[in-house]
Amino acid sequence: MVPTPSPGETGDCWLGWFDGAALPNPGKLGLGVVLQSPDGSRVEFSERGEGTGCSNEAELQAVCAALSLAHAAGVQRLVLCGDSDFAVRHAAGSAHTAVPRLTALIARVQALAGLFEAIEWQWVPRYRNGDADRLSRGALGLVHKPAPHPGKALAAKRRQRKR
Repeated sequence: MVPTPSPGETGDCWLGWFDGAALPNPGKLGLGVVLQSPDGSRVEFSERGEGTGCSNEAELQAVCAALSLAHAAGVQRLVLCGDSDFAVRHAAGSAHTAVPRLTALIARVQALAGLFEAIEWQWVPRYRNGDADRLSRGALGLVHKPAPHPGKALAAKRRQRKR
């Protein structure tokens, strides 16, 4: 299920979701991206990442893939969502790191982001990023294991206690 964030102004604004996976961590990288046009049509992307690295590198590479795909599609306004707080904060410029491999990727993300008229960065919980997660894991040949919705998990626990 793909959530629909509120992008503020609608119209020509696209929605996107990204996810990166590392197996093991650090290890091989898998990238997943979903782009949704204003008319609701979707594009899915699943691919192995460049080289090997940690999960943060996978997430940042997935952001780069999302931005590259969106730019190639002519997107000017984009709401981009991911379940990596690290990637969202660094892409938005509200956090910094001194790790050289990550700073290079962050610089690449920010250069790609500069190609757009407007980008809104949103963190979403893992259960709301299921399609991008499925695609990133699929790039590594892994089975998708959906994250449980916290409300549903709590309700299930309550039902078990009543038995």
